[in-house]
Amino acid sequence: MRAASRGARYEGARLGFVPTMGALHEGHLSLVRAARDENDVVAASIFVNPTQFAPGEDFAKYPRSFERDCGMLEKEGVRLLFAPSAEEMYPGGAVTWVDVEGLSDRLCGRSRPGHFRGVSTVVAKLFHTVEPDVAFFGQKDAAQVAIIRRMVQDLRMAVKIVACPIVRERDGLAMSSRNAYLDASQRKQALILYRSLCAVGDAFERGERRVEVLRGAGKRIFSEEPGVRLDYLEIVHPDTLTPVEVVTGAALTAVAGFVGSTRLIDNVLLDE
Repeated sequence: MRAASRGARYEGARLGFVPTMGALHEGHLSLVRAARDENDVVAASIFVNPTQFAPGEDFAKYPRSFERDCGMLEKEGVRLLFAPSAEEMYPGGAVTWVDVEGLSDRLCGRSRPGHFRGVSTVVAKLFHTVEPDVAFFGQKDAAQVAIIRRMVQDLRMAVKIVACPIVRERDGLAMSSRNAYLDASQRKQALILYRSLCAVGDAFERGERRVEVLRGAGKRIFSEEPGVRLDYLEIVHPDTLTPVEVVTGAALTAVAGFVGSTRLIDNVLLDE
């Protein structure tokens, strides 16, 4: 993979990269299209990273559709695909981790200890292997984007990070590979995440800036759907993920909840 990437760049091509865990949907393809629009060559990866799953999470049943994914990527013009094995990414005896302290234990990191250490480690490995000029991530994983940006900054990695807008279904549900777990009833219940974020956004548009009041507006909507268990609804600085008390600039409203046993996340940005 490194030789293929270097070969493309040796010819003067600008290389865009889209890392994925497969089970591709329109959200992933929007990243590929953004990469294609801004670069000469697009590379993608498919790797279900075991180190970002805690014991008891859904690593074993995480949706996998490799042949279908390959066809979708080829159709969208991806020239290079990296699909390593776990043994290739984590050779026996490997003891080195990348841990972005101060960010990795916030939002999903608080609920899933060790998750972001696994994410930052595997993304660092992917960047070192693919050596892209630009890497594209979805805004749906806003905390992940903030952590990767800080990792790139701190480790002086020569890659630009681009966050692309959330792609939603017509009814507002954020596209996610885990949506495949939902039955028809749960699919309807899952809309409460987006509805709670809309309530926060509506209060913000009406001039409310106190976080306690904004969060309360979202939680009241969330309580209307007893079939979904709230994990968190937080308003934080989009770069540091630290909680804010009053919104005075850009702020990230992030929500996570369990629909049955399926954990889903969503977010919206608040800005003046």
